[in-house]
Amino acid sequence: MILDLRPLAHDLAQRAGDLLPPLPDRPAARRELLDELELEYPALGPAERAQVADWALALLEDEDFFGIEYVGDAFAGSAAADELD
Repeated sequence: MILDLRPLAHDLAQRAGDLLPPLPDRPAARRELLDELELEYPALGPAERAQVADWALALLEDEDFFGIEYVGDAFAGSAAADELD
């Protein structure tokens, strides 16, 4: 039997406001989510908990939970553009 872990990720993402401190960074948020999964679902293995935490983080990033969207280095290539002027 294959267990669908996506509902667990959605549940964590919905409860993130209560589980995580305001303006958490991603590594700290991942640790908190892993701890929560270990407490609530001790039968899950480490790989399954990691997958659920990663899915939850992806959901949170899609919802702009962390306050910024990572788009890379905004200033990369600006020196080349300045040289053209």
